Amino acid sequence: MQDTTKKAALENRHSSDDILEKKAHIFGGLFLLANRLQALGDGLDDKITLKQWLFIASIIGSEQVSLAITELANYIGTSRQNAKKMATILEKKGFVALERDKSDARILRVSLTDKCTDHLAKRSKLENQFIERLFLEIDEEIINKTSIGISALLNNVIEMENEISQEKG
Repeated sequence: MQDTTKKAALENRHSSDDILEKKAHIFGGLFLLANRLQALGDGLDDKITLKQWLFIASIIGSEQVSLAITELANYIGTSRQNAKKMATILEKKGFVALERDKSDARILRVSLTDKCTDHLAKRSKLENQFIERLFLEIDEEIINKTSIGISALLNNVIEMENEISQEKG
């Protein structure tokens, strides 16, 4: 009977080690994937980088006419300074407009220009082809489970950020 208990404990440890190894593989894989996707995405359009596209997509996704720099920074997970730098670059390209908030001049708001929406409309077919190619031969079940997993990971990261912020606060 003792041999059965030891065997079960050993199997549980190996199973636990295997899961931890898979989690570490996913963790590292996310970084590799992000870097490679960024390089691939940056080659998609000579007008905007993938990070600039995410910045713009964040404004579109908010369904607001304009967003404060701080809101954008929080949404995309970067510093306010980096968000402002990106907004300034996109403003020079004519893709966004920066203006002070009407009720609080300390708040800098970002809104999309017509040039930006026209550019995005022109490249939408290319974006769709890119996404379809990226997920080629990945079935719907894996896509659904990956979507759930990415959402859960993002929620965990946000929760961890909040805990760190409270500890510092």
